[in-house]
Amino acid sequence: MDLVLILAVAVAALALGAVAGLLLRPKPAEQPRENPELAALTGRLAQMAESQNAVQNTIVERLQNQERVVIKAVDDRLQGFSKQVGERLTETSTKHQTALADLRERLAVIDKAQQNLNELSTQMVGLQEILGNKQARGAFGEIQLRDLVEATLPPSAYDFQVTMKNGKRADCLLRLPNPPGAIAIDSKFPLESYEALRNAGSDEALAVPAKRAFAADVRRHVKDIAERYIIPGETAESALLFLPSEAVYAELHANFRAVVEESYRARVWIVSPTTLMATLNTVRAVLKDVRMREQAAIIQTEVGKMMEDVLRLDKRVGKLETHFDQASRDIQDIRTSANKVLSRGEKIGELELEEAEREAEQVAPPPPHLGAPTTH
Repeated sequence: MDLVLILAVAVAALALGAVAGLLLRPKPAEQPRENPELAALTGRLAQMAESQNAVQNTIVERLQNQERVVIKAVDDRLQGFSKQVGERLTETSTKHQTALADLRERLAVIDKAQQNLNELSTQMVGLQEILGNKQARGAFGEIQLRDLVEATLPPSAYDFQVTMKNGKRADCLLRLPNPPGAIAIDSKFPLESYEALRNAGSDEALAVPAKRAFAADVRRHVKDIAERYIIPGETAESALLFLPSEAVYAELHANFRAVVEESYRARVWIVSPTTLMATLNTVRAVLKDVRMREQAAIIQTEVGKMMEDVLRLDKRVGKLETHFDQASRDIQDIRTSANKVLSRGEKIGELELEEAEREAEQVAPPPPHLGAPTTH
């Protein structure tokens, strides 16, 4: 509002200045005539012009001041805005750099995971090749069996690739005391029929013969193990069939209960890596109990021998005590004899003293009688 008023006053002042200029413009040369009213008006106009010039100068100065204030305020606002924009840009740049660094790290992790997946894929291909070959698959099962047995039992409790009396070779033989005796472990498993059963899925036309083939393979393995590794007088009355695959073990116990019961009747226990670990822990506990019993027998024998030594020592102490009693009695007798000798010596000393006194009395003159006359 003040700015509009100032502009209006400035316009009015400019208009008055223009009028004054027109009035003060020189006229054509005429015969000078003095007019008092014209002179007074001219003076008034000159004063008004000076006043208008002063007002104009004041308005210009105020406008300049206002301009400087506005420019300063605008500069301050622009500087504040520039500072905020700079801070925002810096913060945004920092966030972007952090995000880029996180993105690089995640990309590095993804690259590493991709490498691990490639390595795992290569290993899976290698494992598939191993499991596809029967001999390699048997070696794979034997290695897994060896790792489990060596990690659980002491070296004296097992042997690998043991040839039995019938000429058959067991993958592992657990040497347990009688009873139960040595237990043989076989590590072969029917992978082909299991793969066919998995590939059959829900197709009954493929699943029925695959189940029949899988059950027949397991029964054949159980029968072979019972005939080869259960030998009276050499092994225990049972043996173990090790399946190095939890999936095969789960499928067998979930859907082929009759086959499992037949293995029980044949005294062939089917175990997986998990159940074999539990079985081996039980075997270790049995071995520990046997060792404790052996140690207990040894301790009892040693205690018996120690009791014999104690009795012998007691007899010898009794004999020594008898010797001490006899020596004490002998010392007492010696003390009595010594006392008697001393007593007799004292008596002899008293007799000798009495004789000496008597002899002294005989040799000595009789004492004089007082009051008797003396002869010269």
